[in-house]
Amino acid sequence: MLLLITDTSGRNGSVALARAEELTDDVQIIESVPLAGGTFSAQLVPQIAAVLTKHEFSKRDIGAFIVVSGPGSFTGLRVGLAAIKGLAEILEKPIVPLSLLEAVAFASHRDGTIIAALDAGRGEAYAGEYQLKDNSSRVVQEYLVRKEELVANKNGFILSTPDAALVDMARLAGVPVVALDTISIDCIARLGWKKLCAGGVVPPEQLDANYIRRTIAEIYPKPAS
Repeated sequence: MLLLITDTSGRNGSVALARAEELTDDVQIIESVPLAGGTFSAQLVPQIAAVLTKHEFSKRDIGAFIVVSGPGSFTGLRVGLAAIKGLAEILEKPIVPLSLLEAVAFASHRDGTIIAALDAGRGEAYAGEYQLKDNSSRVVQEYLVRKEELVANKNGFILSTPDAALVDMARLAGVPVVALDTISIDCIARLGWKKLCAGGVVPPEQLDANYIRRTIAEIYPKPAS
């Protein structure tokens, strides 16, 4: 099956094509294309079309979409999810929404209680607590937390993060930590494929961004007229 993977959650993003073998865990990245931050709306759809054409595929060859649904940039996520919603609706193909925090936990290659963390700015971290066992994962909760509060909690978890500053804080606090160089598109593709095989899909109208941090509109709603 041909998979299209998109991630527009961060300052920079990516689009990738991958081929997955039915009834196996084998996922091979065909090509991954970087997207420069700040111009996702202008780049995303043209880059999808370009990578499909380069490898002699059409949109109709796509078997499923794997999309990072958050947490991250409000604008980037809105742009990315809107594009995938439109394509999936036209092509009538399934969408697998994926939390980037779950990919961070998955990339630790550890079993037990894993807290995945990503830099959220303002001295805060997006955090997700997961139970991992035998290459499967279960989310307990995802939340926003001060970094110092996160590493102050030493209740038997392993921290997994690509945030170098948080790695240093964890080591000073004596918290077991897996320092990741990056979250690879290969990891996202493999986790997305596992979710697809397990039925973790949504129709286009149910695809929502997982912001974790509330938007300004939610914090300061307009008064009723």
